[in-house]
Amino acid sequence: MIVDCYTHTWEARAQLGRCTPSNGRSAGPKGASAEMLAAGVARHLAAAQPVTTTFVLGFKSHYFGAEIPNDQVASYVRHHPDRLIGFAGVDPSNPKEALLEVRRAREQLGMRGIAVAPAAQDFHPSNSQAMRVYAEAGELGLPILFHTGVHVSAATKLQYAQPVLLDEIARELPDLKIVVAHMGYPWIPETLMLLAKHAHVFAEVSWLLHQPWQAYQTLVSAYEFGVMGKLLFGSGFPYAAASHCIEALYSINHLCHGTNLSTIPREQLRGIVERDALSLLGIAAPAAPRAASTTSTDEDET
Repeated sequence: MIVDCYTHTWEARAQLGRCTPSNGRSAGPKGASAEMLAAGVARHLAAAQPVTTTFVLGFKSHYFGAEIPNDQVASYVRHHPDRLIGFAGVDPSNPKEALLEVRRAREQLGMRGIAVAPAAQDFHPSNSQAMRVYAEAGELGLPILFHTGVHVSAATKLQYAQPVLLDEIARELPDLKIVVAHMGYPWIPETLMLLAKHAHVFAEVSWLLHQPWQAYQTLVSAYEFGVMGKLLFGSGFPYAAASHCIEALYSINHLCHGTNLSTIPREQLRGIVERDALSLLGIAAPAAPRAASTTSTDEDET
C-alpha cells in the first residue's frame, strides 16, 4: 500500500485567487510556474502512479479570495472511489460557515478529512472559534491536515503557520488526528517535537523532497529523534509526481556516499512510502470498483 497524503487539483487558475507570489514567480519548486497552470484531473491521475490511494485536498480562503470547491473535489473522488479520498477545504476564519461545511462535507459529500491553512486564511490556529471547528471534525471522525509554512504570497501571515501553535490543539483535543503538511517547513524542529509529544500528530514529507539536502537533514533528525513512524508520504502534486518523490526518498542516502555522514536505513525510508496512513488516521480504505457487469445491470434498471 502507498498512500499519497497531499495533492491538489483545480479546474482553473482563477480558483487560487490571490494565493500566488507577488514577485511573479510560482511558489512551486524552482519557481515551476507551469505546474500552476497544469493541475487538471487527467494529469493528476497520471501522476498518481504507482500510488494505491491519493488524498485530494480542497482549499478555501476568504482572505485570498481562493476556492477549490469541495463539491468539485467530491465529484472527482466519486468518479474514482477506488483510488481517491477527498479532504474538504474549510476556512475557520468564518466559524459559522466552517461548522456547517464540516458537517456537509462528511454527511453529504462523503469527505474523509478536512484541510485548513491558518497562514493563508488569516486566523490564529488555536483561537476559540477555530477550536469549535476542530472539535466538530473530531466528533465526525475527520482528521485535519494543517497547511503550515505557506509562503506563496507576500500577504501570507507566517506567524500563524508555525507548527508550535498546533500544540494547544493537540493538548485540548488529544483524540483528534492531525497531519502537519510539508513537515512544517521551515519550522522542522518544532514539528519533530510535536510528533514525539502527541500520539495523534503526524507529518507528511512533500515539498521537502525538492530540496535534497534539507530532506536529508530532516529525515536524519527524525530517525535520531525516534519519530520516523509518524512520517507519511506526500507528493505535493501538481509540483511533483508520486513516482519522482518515491525515487527521491529512496535516493536520499546518495548525498552521504564517500563521507562520514549518517545514513538512514532503507527500511525506514520504505516505511514512509508504504505506511498505512489510512489506519493511522482512522480512514476506511476506498471502495473497490464494481464489476462491469454489475454496473451495466444497475444502469439498465435505472
